[in-house]
Amino acid sequence: MFVDSHCHLNFPELRGQLPQIRQAMAQAQVDRALCICTTMEEFAEVHALALAYDNFWASVGVHPDTENLHEPSLEDLLQRAGLPRVVAIGETGLDYYGMQERKGGRSIADLQWQRERFRTHIRAARACAKPLVIHTRSASQDTLAILREEGEDGGQHSAGGVFHCFTETAEVARAALDMGFYISFSGIVTFKSAQDLRDVAAFVPMDRLLIETDSPYLAPVPYRGKVNSPAYVPHVAQQLAQVKGLPLAEIASATSRNFEQLFLRSQQAQPC
Repeated sequence: MFVDSHCHLNFPELRGQLPQIRQAMAQAQVDRALCICTTMEEFAEVHALALAYDNFWASVGVHPDTENLHEPSLEDLLQRAGLPRVVAIGETGLDYYGMQERKGGRSIADLQWQRERFRTHIRAARACAKPLVIHTRSASQDTLAILREEGEDGGQHSAGGVFHCFTETAEVARAALDMGFYISFSGIVTFKSAQDLRDVAAFVPMDRLLIETDSPYLAPVPYRGKVNSPAYVPHVAQQLAQVKGLPLAEIASATSRNFEQLFLRSQQAQPC
């Protein structure tokens, strides 16, 4: 009934609890999940989850905040994207948040390596016709600009994809939608302070809407502050149902259908 379109089940907080997580998912009617890769070093572990369970899939990519680990080449990404049950490139994108605290006082100009890495991921996605999973934080204008420069205009040859864990403005959402992207909401949309984000969610069309947990992070109300799990994604769906004035089942159906359209169609694409 529900699909978690973005989770990190290989992370230490969840890795040792997979039987319990899967049982909780079944009880919550969460029947599928996309396991997201954030480093090349962890890809084998993420991919193993997708190979072991027929309701899990995997992505391949390097998170924009990752430094001092293996830098992926176009060939690295394409080789792994061609493996069974790998359905997306990412998560990738740009993260300029906390330039003083988190990035040692560096300037945005100093993060050219992030922008080059993002371009490599976009080119890989276009080469193998698999969608991008985009992370953007305090960097939306550069994210959109690079996508446009790389030809992601919603046309026939675009890779497309999803802006995951969306927290940007309605203007950014509109630009992403105009470029053919989907918008995914996480537990943040349930937070009391997130009315602006709920307003954005009301604006996103039903045929471009996805839900996720980003677990083990960002647990929705009423679990905020606890370790998140795919079993909690119905709470995100319930908030969206309230925002849009629709039955919960309609949100579940639409987001599941959108997941299939975006990610599972790539399984019929040509090998990378």
